[in-house]
Amino acid sequence: MVPFSKRALVTGAFTLVLSVPAGGAFAMPALSDDGSSDGPQVRVSNSQTLADLAQSMRGEAFASASYRLYAKQARREGLPSVGRLFERTADVELGEHFKEEAALSGLVGSDAANLRDAVSGETYESQKMYPGFAQQARADGDSAAATRFSEIARDEGVHRGEFSTALHVVESGQGSVPAPSKVEEPTQVPAGPPKVQAQRTKANLDTAMHGEALAYAKYRLYAEHAENPAVARLFRGNAQVERREHFADEAKLAGLVGTTRSNLTKAISGERYESRTMYPTFAKRAKEAGDTGAATRFSHNAKDEARHAQAFQKALDRLS
Repeated sequence: MVPFSKRALVTGAFTLVLSVPAGGAFAMPALSDDGSSDGPQVRVSNSQTLADLAQSMRGEAFASASYRLYAKQARREGLPSVGRLFERTADVELGEHFKEEAALSGLVGSDAANLRDAVSGETYESQKMYPGFAQQARADGDSAAATRFSEIARDEGVHRGEFSTALHVVESGQGSVPAPSKVEEPTQVPAGPPKVQAQRTKANLDTAMHGEALAYAKYRLYAEHAENPAVARLFRGNAQVERREHFADEAKLAGLVGTTRSNLTKAISGERYESRTMYPTFAKRAKEAGDTGAATRFSHNAKDEARHAQAFQKALDRLS
């Protein structure tokens, strides 16, 4: 993963659901890079383990979204094999690690529970977080960021309305679930420096990117487990807006993407931190708390991340 603030848990935007959801948690086999399975997940309840799962899920979602942008940059530089490496790793981070940790935390519930979570997150972002970020960016002279924050706030307000309507339909059995928002034109994020100056704006962009990446990952899971096909379509559609527009726009402002050499260097640092420090620490705490399933998963993920770091290092060495 990419070590943004060493994967610090960002509070506020799209807070992870750590209590038992209305529809119960889903169980799934835990897969690794080699496709092996550790058997069904058992949901945990220890508060520290849940906090560690929340932090790691946020990091896995962010890594996956970032690596997809790095893959596109590698292809721009005529390095398709590096692009494929970033894409494969992004798939593992989101499709395996995030999913496995979500199962342990009991993230996914019924359609109604998932829609309520989405409404809560979109309300916070549209009414508090993004308007506040816009005001601060404007005060700090980052007018482009202020404008984009305000535009995203309006988008999230639309999403809030769509999810609220869908929730009414699910709970009342009356009406129709609205069609999702659409990605008009995916934002391209080539290598480039930050387009903002203030440290506060840069920090707010980091928070926002983590929130958008997490929303994308959560909505994808909510869609996958939706009982109502129309609710699944709504989650899938809005997930695309979160990653391909909002996350990408913020990444462009933040200068997230560098040259492939710098992207690989950053990825190596993040993967090594997680494999050597973060996941081993989480595994030790989970074991001490009696959460053996989570401890096993954290330890397994540490091994996966070490392999990712090695693969990225080999790719970087070939560029030398």
